[in-house]
Amino acid sequence: MFRFARPAILAVFAVCTVAGVNAAEPELPFTSKAVHLGVSSCGGSSCHGALEPWKDSTVKQNEFITWQEKDAHSKAYKTLQSEKSKRIAQNLGLPNAYEAKICLDCHADNIAPELRAKGFQISDGVGCESCHGGAEGWLGKHVSGKSDHAANVQAGLFPTDEPVARAKLCLSCHFGDKDRFITHRIMGAGHPRMSFSLDTFTAVQPAHYVADADYKKRKGMVSHTKVWAVGEIVAVEHLLDALTDPKRNTDGIFPELVFYDCHACHHPMSNVRWEPRDSAGIGPGIPRLSDANLIMMGVILDHMDPKLAADYKARVKALHQASLKGHDAVLAAAGRLKELTGPLTARIAAMEFKQADMRALLGGVISHGLRGEYVDYAAAEQATMALAAIIDAMKDADMLTQPQYQSLIAVLDKCYDAVEKDEAFEPRKFLGALQSLEAAVPRA
Repeated sequence: MFRFARPAILAVFAVCTVAGVNAAEPELPFTSKAVHLGVSSCGGSSCHGALEPWKDSTVKQNEFITWQEKDAHSKAYKTLQSEKSKRIAQNLGLPNAYEAKICLDCHADNIAPELRAKGFQISDGVGCESCHGGAEGWLGKHVSGKSDHAANVQAGLFPTDEPVARAKLCLSCHFGDKDRFITHRIMGAGHPRMSFSLDTFTAVQPAHYVADADYKKRKGMVSHTKVWAVGEIVAVEHLLDALTDPKRNTDGIFPELVFYDCHACHHPMSNVRWEPRDSAGIGPGIPRLSDANLIMMGVILDHMDPKLAADYKARVKALHQASLKGHDAVLAAAGRLKELTGPLTARIAAMEFKQADMRALLGGVISHGLRGEYVDYAAAEQATMALAAIIDAMKDADMLTQPQYQSLIAVLDKCYDAVEKDEAFEPRKFLGALQSLEAAVPRA
């Protein structure tokens, strides 16, 4: 795991926007039929390619430079030419990584050749239109000075300001979807382990916008807590979609092992790290599903709807225990869980997350850990990112004084330290950090 930005930084950059869901779900840039003009169409000095932010402008105008110099997405294609990528390609039986569709689909804006305008270059990596959508339809309106954000979205601009839409966009690469999917074979060939939390990943993305009064007027704002919660339910949605998809849920005689906790199998035999978890209900020697997002969703539902939470947790436990019965049982259990979670995305996107909600969710994340739910590394990692999001939301809502906030951040650093290196993770160390955090939370 990379070292995530500390919460003090998150408070600056993880400012997000309207939480609604479009009546007609926007098509992802990767699958849209709009022509992509290339990053050069955005990078002019009078557009978004200024060397410095413009004074008195409603936007910074140096967004292209920020992407080019500070954003890892701009280096995504170049990564495919590294020695590590050469080895991964060789292990997968590919001539190279920088021409392989399986790699380009996430490391570049790999839209169909007929949708690439003259100025388009695949070597630009994950560029402007990878996230904002093919500019063929919306660029003219955008530069005219006579349009607004809603009109641009109507013309094809992808609404990255909407948490649900953004979560689906990010997860289409950072987990995979029906069009591009990261398998256990890719991991086995040497690809790094994947993790995702919408609020944290938004935070570590170099900010190429200013969330000022004008921004709020144009797009609105939502809290870190809401962005985090939306990201969790959309991640659950993606997991269950993949688990129930016949094209993605098997690999020969094996299940698709990318769904399972990496560290259940990949650790030295001398490192006896298994510990029981009541929410899983399976013994040692059985690989557990990688259920970090499922656990976080349980925290959210405990507060939202305790009765629904009990049903949800029973179905999650049944999904774990289905591993003891066979592939068909897993599919059936995943399907039953999916029936319950299906309506939750819209419901969570419509929530306001007031101060009482934030306080309850912070306590919920901590208490789940104290009950032993984060003995697996991925769950502890996910919980740490959740805690950062909620604490920042509480600060933004004036629920914490600056000294209180700094005190919590200092203790939260212990959680970050505990999940710094996945192979060195010690559940007891993380539990101690949670205990310290619980003691540091100001009482209402």
